[in-house]
Formats: sequence, C-alpha cells, structure tokens
Amino acid sequence: WKNEKEKVNMIKILLVEDDLGLSNSVFDFLDDFADVMQVFDGDEGLYEAESGIYDLILLDLMLPEKDGFQVLKELREKGVTTPVLIMTAKESLDDKGHGFELGADDYLTKPFYLEELKMRIQALLKRSGKINENTLSYGNMTVNLATNSTLVDGKEIELLGKEFDLLVYFLQNQNVILPKTQIFDRLWGFDSDTTISVVEVYVSKIRKKLKGTDFAKNLQTLRSVGYILKDAQ
Repeated sequence: WKNEKEKVNMIKILLVEDDLGLSNSVFDFLDDFADVMQVFDGDEGLYEAESGIYDLILLDLMLPEKDGFQVLKELREKGVTTPVLIMTAKESLDDKGHGFELGADDYLTKPFYLEELKMRIQALLKRSGKINENTLSYGNMTVNLATNSTLVDGKEIELLGKEFDLLVYFLQNQNVILPKTQIFDRLWGFDSDTTISVVEVYVSKIRKKLKGTDFAKNLQTLRSVGYILKDAQ
C-alpha cells in the first residue's frame, strides 16, 4: 500500500459501478496509477462527483438509485466539467449518442480490456491537461513531480509536504475557481484533526516563499470563496 504522501499527487478517479467484481478489478488494475474511490450507486456517485476533487469519473449506466444518464445530466447541469468516461453493456448507437449529448467524454462497451480502459483514461487526462510528464511549468517556475522540487529562474525554492502539494494542485487547475472546501477535501481530507482554515495558512506560506514570482502575482483570492490561479502572461 502506498503511503499518503505518494497518493496526494496521484490522479484521483471516481469509479461509479455497482458490479462489485468489476469495480474491484478496475480498482486493483489502476492502483499504481491513480487514487481510486469506489462507489456503488448513482446517488452516492453524484454526491462524490459534485465535490470537484476528482480528475476523472468512470461511470456505469445501469446503476441502482439513479442511472448513469441521470447522474451525468445533473452533473453537467450543475456546471461540473470533470471528464466522464461511460462504461456500459449498452452498445446501441442511440445510447452512445445520448451519452455524448449529455456531456460524456468517452465511451467503453463491456466487456473491455483493462489495458484499453487505462489507455483511454490517460488520453482523456492528457486532453484535459491533468497529466503531463514529470514537470509543470508556469512563468519563470518549473516544478518537478518526480523529485518534488520547485525551481524559480533555475534556483531551488524549498516547499515542504502540503506546500508542494498545494502548489501542484493550483498549477494543474489554472483558470479554475477552487473553493477552499474543495482544496481542503483534496489535500487534507484524510486528516480530520485539522480545520479548513489550514488552507489559508498554506496559501500564505507558499505566497511568501514564492514572493515576486508570476505565481504569487497571478494567484487571486476570491473573498469568502477560495482562489483562482490566472494564466502566466
């Protein structure tokens, strides 16, 4: 099992699938690549998806409580833009068309090869800018995800633990409003002994350490909501 540190910067995937056997197979197969959350009905799937902390949603169509079409429809109506890959035994063109109309990003018909599922996931994540190779660049700053190092004009700035994780999360979500609750759930969700004010503390820490950089200049506070990192000019 991976320690929590390694899990934080992994891709987060929500898997909504009521077939326990298939869900566990997908979970085990993706475990080295992603932090996967398993849920087994449409209501819970919708609730989790609305949190906005996931990079990708794998959605079955035939679900208890609420079917996949309804989940997808409500998600898109609420403005949640997380990429959705539909997994289903329904292979009619009408079903596929309906899925895409509602805002699905890709479609995989069961039974499928797990290797193909992973390739499609990677393609969707690349398209949405969620996976780069090992480096993220922003203005005069380069962040290396393999070594957890941050360079500004070639000089290393030491960002520790959650400081680094928070920087990466901002860089991977440029021009997206990130509510404090979402940042908290994504980075501190497992440590319930802390409160949401920790987000402000850490934003303040990285602003100080990166003072004078494009990042500090373009990271805006949205009063009583959260933050947005604008593009580096």
